[in-house]
Amino acid sequence: MKFSIVFLLLSFSAFGQNENISSNYYQNYALELVDSTQVDSIKPHSIRKAVILSTCLPGAGQIYNHIAMPKGKKKAFWKVPLIYAGLGASTYFLIKNQITQKSLKQEYTNRLDGNVGEIQWSSYDDAGVLTLYNQYLNWRDLSILAVGLVYIIQVADAGVEAHFINFDVSEDLSLTFDPIMMNLRSPGLKLSLNFR
Repeated sequence: MKFSIVFLLLSFSAFGQNENISSNYYQNYALELVDSTQVDSIKPHSIRKAVILSTCLPGAGQIYNHIAMPKGKKKAFWKVPLIYAGLGASTYFLIKNQITQKSLKQEYTNRLDGNVGEIQWSSYDDAGVLTLYNQYLNWRDLSILAVGLVYIIQVADAGVEAHFINFDVSEDLSLTFDPIMMNLRSPGLKLSLNFR
């Protein structure tokens, strides 16, 4: 009887100790999780938001990326004037080529109907007007392609740049090759890879 009581008391204390150990383990693990989230102070940057902003308003994704960049990194705001210059130039040529090809089309139809055409096209014959019309039609199509290409490139740039917002390019990350002397008589090459 005494033996069973002693065994029962020892088993309770053993189970209680395991319970304390397991609860301490979970408390320590929870503290490590909290500490690791506090140490990681990098704010998440939404790639999707940068792409959507740049899709809705050209250059807005680059501004969003510029705001999120940490200090000391290359800034992205300088791309916005280039985007608008590219869109403006390609749109200008699109409009100019569209107006010219419409004028040439009207000139050609006027000549077929026997009407007097515009003075600026009077030095060309019918075949010349038709050739110019096809040329400006092709240039107009290329201008449409240029507008679309500038637009797609700026959207892609915003997405790619958003991927690299938190990319570490510090001096601590390096791969170096150094010459060394092995056994004081044979030359060699030492490869050093530093992460931090």
